[in-house]
Amino acid sequence: MEPARTQWQVRCAFNGFCKRVLKNEAINIYKQRQQRQVREMTFSDLTPQEENQLFTLDKQYEGEVTQSFQVAGKRITLKLLAEAMHTLPDEKRTTFLLYYFFNMSDVK
Repeated sequence: MEPARTQWQVRCAFNGFCKRVLKNEAINIYKQRQQRQVREMTFSDLTPQEENQLFTLDKQYEGEVTQSFQVAGKRITLKLLAEAMHTLPDEKRTTFLLYYFFNMSDVK
């Protein structure tokens, strides 16, 4: 049977245990980081073929006639609408987008 420990000895034992746990955890993190660095590469190291595998293009509307609609006898295309929106001041463009796409009111 172990002799009764003083409160100071218990604190020292707990302190030592905590330090060992933290040291071992730091070692584990360091090893994981080393393993990850072996597998990782920077974008500048990629070949053009590898870069092309990192993204995809939406081809849903490819080859289709440009979508458009009629307003007051004028044919409005998506390109024309986008150009018109870019001519608006930032505040009015934001108001337009919030009103039509997020159903928000422009009333303050």
